[in-house]
Amino acid sequence: MTGPILFALLQAGIEHGFRAGMMVALGIFLSDVLFVVAVYFGLNYIQAMVKMDGFNLILGIAGGIALILIGLGTYFSKPPSMPSDDFFSEKEIQEDLEEMPNKKNFSYFKLLLKGFVVNTLNPFTFFFWGVIAAGKLAESGFSENEFFLFFGAILFVIIATDTLKVSLAKVIRKYMKPKNILLVRKISGIAFVIFGIILIVRVMM
Repeated sequence: MTGPILFALLQAGIEHGFRAGMMVALGIFLSDVLFVVAVYFGLNYIQAMVKMDGFNLILGIAGGIALILIGLGTYFSKPPSMPSDDFFSEKEIQEDLEEMPNKKNFSYFKLLLKGFVVNTLNPFTFFFWGVIAAGKLAESGFSENEFFLFFGAILFVIIATDTLKVSLAKVIRKYMKPKNILLVRKISGIAFVIFGIILIVRVMM
């Protein structure tokens, strides 16, 4: 709840609005779906891969580097142009989203890709789906219907909580000045770098 995914959702929701935040959530959701498919078709392979010497170290370092790069890019990149008024109205937010459709679509794709990459390269995501969820599946001997019910419920909770986070960001956005949005971007970038460094240190220890 307080990891890099939360910051990615809040940053997108505050800077670009609800739909943009949901694109990040969609990227996260698609990543989780791929993990579920991998668990379903490759349970034995996943269990063998997790047991390989140095697997956690390699995955942790790769994920940490990815988070650090995302953080640096977020920190040094400029936020989107926003109205200069003290507060954002719903009309201003809508106009901002509808402006330059080609650029908007490209930005939406980048936001989806960001959510997908952050979630996929997060070793804790792999640990959850590959170790905890796959272990539960192996222990319980689920039938096919039970498998889809179990994992479908988890995916539903994930997308529901991510939607709540983006909704919170939308509420916050209406009361934020442009300088505060820049501050959020800086904090988000620093948070990504910190999460990446902590991740690398943890797996090396």
